[in-house]
Amino acid sequence: MTNTASRFDPAQLAATLPLGRDPAAVRQRVEALERILERAFILPGLNRPVGLDFIVGLIPVVGDLIAAAMGSWLVWEARNLGLSKFQIARMMGNVGFDAVLGFIPFVGDAADLYFRSNTRNLKIIKRHLDKHHPSTVTLSG
Repeated sequence: MTNTASRFDPAQLAATLPLGRDPAAVRQRVEALERILERAFILPGLNRPVGLDFIVGLIPVVGDLIAAAMGSWLVWEARNLGLSKFQIARMMGNVGFDAVLGFIPFVGDAADLYFRSNTRNLKIIKRHLDKHHPSTVTLSG
């Protein structure tokens, strides 16, 4: 079995994640977490990427709390980077809105396919890093 770049490999991801507090290390961690939470697998039939946020969210109530806790880690990293209170509030609002939607049976599961709070929060973090720490900018393609 060959390993392709598009295949999700948690062991490889864990081995390459930096543990430092410098902005470049934080950028790599939050990008990896967003990928795990929102785009780790392709949903057969719909051909849409989903991640642990969607899968764990299928468990009523408890799954949504776990997904919100995982998403809150992005907010924690943002706080440590020094994002403004307004940006942190927006990020918390994204996580909270996703969690509240998740408490509604079926609606929350469908919403996880379209409202990707972690992707939105990653964009907020990346804008901050691009502006305040331009050396961390990476080209993705």
